Amino acid sequence: MAAGDLPAAIAEFERALRLDPGFGAARHALGLAWLEAGEPDRAIDYLSTLAATPFAADAADKLALAHAMKAAGRAPAGYVRHLFDQFSVRYDDLMVGELNYRAHLILRELADLVLPNRRALDIMDLGCGTGLTGAAFAGLARRLDGVDLSPRMIEQARARGVYDRLTVADLEAVLAEDGPSYDLILAADTLVYIGDLGPVFRGARRRLNPGGFLLCTVEHQSVEGFALGPKRRYRHSEDYLRGEAQQSGLEIMALLQCTPREDAKNPVDGLALAVQRPPA
Repeated sequence: MAAGDLPAAIAEFERALRLDPGFGAARHALGLAWLEAGEPDRAIDYLSTLAATPFAADAADKLALAHAMKAAGRAPAGYVRHLFDQFSVRYDDLMVGELNYRAHLILRELADLVLPNRRALDIMDLGCGTGLTGAAFAGLARRLDGVDLSPRMIEQARARGVYDRLTVADLEAVLAEDGPSYDLILAADTLVYIGDLGPVFRGARRRLNPGGFLLCTVEHQSVEGFALGPKRRYRHSEDYLRGEAQQSGLEIMALLQCTPREDAKNPVDGLALAVQRPPA
């Protein structure tokens, strides 16, 4: 766990509890590991049993963090990192082969619609994963940078050889910091892990060149606002997207229905969005 290998640490703590279900130190450590992995419900299951143990005080503090995590407007960074670290090697086969994933191709078609005949673009790929989106956009890029929370996904993206720079970081933090400006920012099947998109839109505006575009896919809901779905992926309404874009100083240039992937062989109801920082 100290080395950051959460999957292995969790497996060992669980093995310790199978050998000795009353082992408080292992139960405490497992609760902390699940909290670090961004799984508040699992953390609560273990930490809530430690009231009459030497770990009670720390468990109470961590339980408060777990409940706050559940109420947050985005998936915890630890959860996203842990999730994608686990299946980074199988990601392309799983997503493209089994889930018919095509968010990257949808954004490439959207780019042709809003940026016809444009080449030599400076592009940032948020939640770049293994580089599927980067490979789809490499022909349009003068510079192509990728950002992802998962170090193991970044390793897979690096092996593609299409990125100029790859960074292990949270996308909201990257958008908020000083750095180069871009003609195009991409987020293919990435914003499903964020409910409140205000910080993303505001950050995209500050990192886009005048006239630049943010292209993204989201999962769609008809009810106003955003909500966390049963697979821990956020869904957003059209009115919510329009409102957040306007408040962030961006203009919606395209908003199209799409199917970014399947779930249990059923098409996922999605939206492809092109928002522009107004030209100077």
